[in-house]
Amino acid sequence: MNPNEIIENLQGYFLHIINRKRHSSFDLITSSLLFFFSRFYRRVVQFRIWLYDKRIFRYKTLGCLVVSIGNLTCGGTGKTPVVEVFARTLSQKGRKVAILSRGYRSKDRSFPEKVRQLFTSKRYEVPPRVVSDGQSLLLNSATAGDEPYMLASNLREVIVLVDKDRVKSGRYAVMEYGADTLILDDGFQYLDLKPKLNILLVDATLPFHNHHVLPRGLLREPIKNIRRADFIFLTKSDGSNRMRLLKAFIRRHNRKAEIIECRHKPLYLEDIYTKEKRYPLEHLKGKRIAALSGIARPESFEEFLLGTGAQIACSRQFADHHRYEQQEIIDFVNEAKRNNAEMIVTTEKDAVRIPRLDRRDLPICFMRVEIDIISGRESFDQCITRICFI
Repeated sequence: MNPNEIIENLQGYFLHIINRKRHSSFDLITSSLLFFFSRFYRRVVQFRIWLYDKRIFRYKTLGCLVVSIGNLTCGGTGKTPVVEVFARTLSQKGRKVAILSRGYRSKDRSFPEKVRQLFTSKRYEVPPRVVSDGQSLLLNSATAGDEPYMLASNLREVIVLVDKDRVKSGRYAVMEYGADTLILDDGFQYLDLKPKLNILLVDATLPFHNHHVLPRGLLREPIKNIRRADFIFLTKSDGSNRMRLLKAFIRRHNRKAEIIECRHKPLYLEDIYTKEKRYPLEHLKGKRIAALSGIARPESFEEFLLGTGAQIACSRQFADHHRYEQQEIIDFVNEAKRNNAEMIVTTEKDAVRIPRLDRRDLPICFMRVEIDIISGRESFDQCITRICFI
């Protein structure tokens, strides 16, 4: 078993624990330990924020517009499409935009590179990984990480950089590429670089999980820290009365932020290999399909598919950010054929991690989605213009 499989198995086990899907005595002991570490982690997070609030730790500024887009929970809010539409709109308005990502699950530098840096002058600084220079796609998904790669593929006019130190990558974007607008992808917990706008995404279908911070729950920090947000986007909203209750709950912690309801709207299907053959969503109606996903909320994706009138003949769910092996895809194609599926459908994030196959027994497509505002009369582009050009 390779290290990634071990990590994914541990993640699966702990998700079962925090979702209360295991009930043995050992699981109860584990749950109690997770609660203890959760309380400790909560205090560490709050202490770190206090250090910045009291200016013991200093925020950095880079003299340009910085927009932070992030979430309170671990994954599942649909952040990447929101980052994409912000970057595209700002670029179309004449801004030189750079997206700064930490590149979760991207390939680390090789051991020889690390040794070389260790014995090099301290003045030498490893530059950030350039996924896109605003003209060309320069890295593959394994090196860049699936989300930065997907953003760079869809936004050829936008610079995409990967580095854990986003002050460094932001400075690099400004100095090397003349960027005047920086978007912090997954930036709500990144306090070193001070944003002009702090945009928080909340998944309306599962807003705050079980209200516990890591590792007992999926919150990265306590719910009360919503107060740092300037704008709050309720993603996957359905416009129901339940949204009114969620807004009232959020208002108890943040009275100033504008709350905007939006949804992920499926657009079409696209062949993951040719990138040319597209199918309208109506193509799925009445078809038997096989659903493949390695995302934080696979049930949300499968609900989309059922909503198109498709029949799910079989499905396979992997851990979030799972890096697919060729044999896994071949096995799933064979399973789909055994279940008389007519095509395989996956997500756009998964599509960049699926290796090429020599055999094409079934078409494999991803579902392309966009963000659509459902509260108010303005479009998402108008909303971004109003937010960023006030």
